[in-house]
Amino acid sequence: MSRIVALETSDIRFPTSLSLDGSDAMNPDPDYSAAYVVIRTDAEDGIEGHAFVFTIGRGNDVQVAAIDALSGHLVGREVEPLLDDMGATFREIVGDSQLRWLGPEKGVMHMAIGAVINALWDVKAKRAGLPLWQLLSRMTPEELVGLVDFRYLTNALTPAEALEILRTAEPGRAAREAELLATGYPGYTTSPGWLGYSDEKLERLAREALADGFTQIKLKVGADLEDDIRRFRKAREVCGPDFPIAIDANQRWEVSEAIDWVAALAEFRPAWVEEPTSPDDILGHAEIARGIAPIRVATGEHAQNRMIFKQLLQAEAIQVMQIDAVRVAGVNENIANLLLAAKFGVPVCPHAGGVGLCEAVQHLSMFDFVAVSGTREGRMIEYVDHLHEHFVVPTDVRGGSYTAPTAPGAGMEMKAASRAAHLWAGGSGAELAATGERRVDA
Repeated sequence: MSRIVALETSDIRFPTSLSLDGSDAMNPDPDYSAAYVVIRTDAEDGIEGHAFVFTIGRGNDVQVAAIDALSGHLVGREVEPLLDDMGATFREIVGDSQLRWLGPEKGVMHMAIGAVINALWDVKAKRAGLPLWQLLSRMTPEELVGLVDFRYLTNALTPAEALEILRTAEPGRAAREAELLATGYPGYTTSPGWLGYSDEKLERLAREALADGFTQIKLKVGADLEDDIRRFRKAREVCGPDFPIAIDANQRWEVSEAIDWVAALAEFRPAWVEEPTSPDDILGHAEIARGIAPIRVATGEHAQNRMIFKQLLQAEAIQVMQIDAVRVAGVNENIANLLLAAKFGVPVCPHAGGVGLCEAVQHLSMFDFVAVSGTREGRMIEYVDHLHEHFVVPTDVRGGSYTAPTAPGAGMEMKAASRAAHLWAGGSGAELAATGERRVDA
């Protein structure tokens, strides 16, 4: 038996606001950041668990503190019992009655739990010598159902229904795994569409996206309607009349405003409109979906937990589900979300980009293809070409598709040198943007 000897955290920030990478209608100057955690054990194999919570600068220190608060749940405990029953481990930490009072099951504390859960999955996958997607895809339907907390879900998805979904997909697993390794998973890119980019940069990056083989791009919208019309027109001129172009308002609009704004852009045939209003407004999303049909509504990167996804699906408020690898409480809760999407027949197109989100969420989509939905039709993973060089196993996108990773682990491990170079130990987000440099105490 081995024990967890440390849960180490660090505040990692990148000055992406200098180039306006990631800029949108609600977040004009993001500094991509990671509240990073390493789980260390005394095992002779030296395997560590790495994970993070993505933020955009200020407040990253708060997220780090939340992860630190979970140290007592793990340090000193034997590793093997935790890894052998990850369903029980998830339910134990999420079910801490005092921590639940801070949510329950939402917000900074819930995301912190997701970080430690993901780090434990990183250990488990590395010990198995498998990438996370493959580890999950080779578990039995019964084992996978055992990972899910069905509390609050059974009026939409029961354990028996989840088991049936997984058993139905089981016979084709080996063939789909081989297909995935051979051809990868479709991606789309947001790189041309950041709101702070000039028209010339938008056009250049759109042309590059086409040349790189992507079959969809996404534009940020919502700050100024005339600007959106102009930018969408330029994107259409580059991409052609039938190329899928999605739009993302990043929660900018009121419900009626969203319907009117999308109507003004309807001539450009948006593939979907993403986060048109508050991510917590299920009924507002449903009203927007009815008001803009047949244009689809996509939401989920800020959905706080599986219950929000359940209600969005029950209300027919979304036609595209966008899970995020680090917004909910880790792998276990995202398995619940994938099962919900399969039950309701809604495609999952995850949110990615940021720092490390592409590396993390690809495993969930690939698992979904192999063991849950059994299809890639209408599904794709967001891709943004930022900061991949900082990861031990960077995302590999070729011809517009994600190459299936084969390295053991959950894909979230950042290079030690990158963590050291971008360690933040105080000061303001404005200072980070102004200097473009790290700040650490001497």
